[in-house]
Amino acid sequence: MQWDTLRHLHRQPDASLHDLAVLTFQTDQSFGSLAVRMAERGFIERLPGPGRAVRHRLTEDGERLRAAGQDAVDAVFASSFSGLSAEQLDQLGDLLEAALA
Repeated sequence: MQWDTLRHLHRQPDASLHDLAVLTFQTDQSFGSLAVRMAERGFIERLPGPGRAVRHRLTEDGERLRAAGQDAVDAVFASSFSGLSAEQLDQLGDLLEAALA
């Protein structure tokens, strides 16, 4: 869950608590608790936004953790799909898109 949050914040800097809750499939309350813990650990910053909104941003430590997580995910994908040809990877992508539609 934390890496997912870091990943979304990397893509959407200054995202609101509600936006991040939706992106990570959590309630606002659950995500708020997670965000506080992540801020206490130094992975994200919680900044005042417009009105009562709270915006979130990655810290340097959070960005390093996100990058390390991405490297691990990339290695797993490379290992998992290394036996497939480019054509087979395209077919897999098409099948996954169809399943998700």
